[in-house]
Amino acid sequence: MIQVTNLTKRYSSVLAVDNISFNVERGGVIGFLGPNGAGKTTTIRILACYHPATNGTATVAGYDVFKDSIEVRKRIGYLPESTPLYPEMRVREYLQFRGKLRGMVGNDRKSAIGRVTDRCWLGEFINRPIGQLSKGMKQRVGLADAMLNDPEVLILDEPTIGLDPTQIRETRKLIRELGERHTVLLSSHILHEVEAVCSHAIIIAKGKIVANGSPQELRDKFSSEAKVIAEIKGPENEVEKSIRGLTGVEDVDVASTNGWVRLAVKAKQNCDVREGIFKFTTANGWSLREIRRDGATLEDFFVQVTAQQQQTRSR
Repeated sequence: MIQVTNLTKRYSSVLAVDNISFNVERGGVIGFLGPNGAGKTTTIRILACYHPATNGTATVAGYDVFKDSIEVRKRIGYLPESTPLYPEMRVREYLQFRGKLRGMVGNDRKSAIGRVTDRCWLGEFINRPIGQLSKGMKQRVGLADAMLNDPEVLILDEPTIGLDPTQIRETRKLIRELGERHTVLLSSHILHEVEAVCSHAIIIAKGKIVANGSPQELRDKFSSEAKVIAEIKGPENEVEKSIRGLTGVEDVDVASTNGWVRLAVKAKQNCDVREGIFKFTTANGWSLREIRRDGATLEDFFVQVTAQQQQTRSR
């Protein structure tokens, strides 16, 4: 549905997007993540036909964003982070106006406005001037606009910004539902949000793609370096010495409280030392109160890979 090949964007001496390539299949919700200045918004604007690229190619629904931009625009709905609205217009007037711009007429436009009004919870605000709405409500008007023509691809840049907790929950539910019928490219700084709604994630840092996979795949990559936490009741020196001697153990941090020895065990690559710890503890007659792998999150992985990219670029 979206194909990006060797895409590059320069602003004078600033390299915002550095020769990136990725594909997005039809359907599902894809998270597009990156810290400030990563090139994320620039890439999104190129896909939405707002900016030209310096080099490379990009297609949406089979149409080139540079050569067939009108066809691309017919097939996408775009919600920018700062939604441009006309404050003097009422919500209904604005959606009618936007529908006319998309070539929608008569009952088709009326039906579409009714559909997005319901899905974006705008019913009681439909006749209110946009300038009187809160930031969160304006965001919902922008989302309704992006959905108006029932596009094949939805590009959403920080769609929950400014919403209250209940609205955030409902919007995330809506995005998951939209992913069943549309291809949704979701940009967000809220990594918990990406874990909650996305089937796939692409991470960009310093203009380059640094990770690409499902949230679980990305967590698994980081989990190979996660520590095992164990609490054992026994002589601290003997416990530490014994655990350090286990096959696959690289390092151990130790703390002791009320006779319980708490260990943070770092294992070697692709080694799971939990079974060895359990067996050795049992063989020595020590009590084992806790043993678990310190779970990795998408946020952990994000921080790690973006930090590595920062170090690479600064050398």
